[in-house]
Amino acid sequence: MNKTELVMAMVEKTGLSKKDAEKALAAFTDVVAETLKKGDKIALVGFGTFEARKRAARVGKNPQTGAEVKIPATTVPAFKAGKALKDIVK
Repeated sequence: MNKTELVMAMVEKTGLSKKDAEKALAAFTDVVAETLKKGDKIALVGFGTFEARKRAARVGKNPQTGAEVKIPATTVPAFKAGKALKDIVK
């Protein structure tokens, strides 16, 4: 499902106009991104948790040459599904 299909599914479920559903989705993604950027997390009970995780620096290998490459530490977004969502997907 891509963004357009998600917006249309939201329109069908909520009865919102397409424009309002697009605004709602944009607002949701913006709030999640801004919250993670601050280092906070968002917990939606039953659905899951969005959080920013720190990844330590490490040494990798270039697959073409085999040379070692230093990979710097970084922060990455992560999502952990909640129990209710896991049960639905089973």
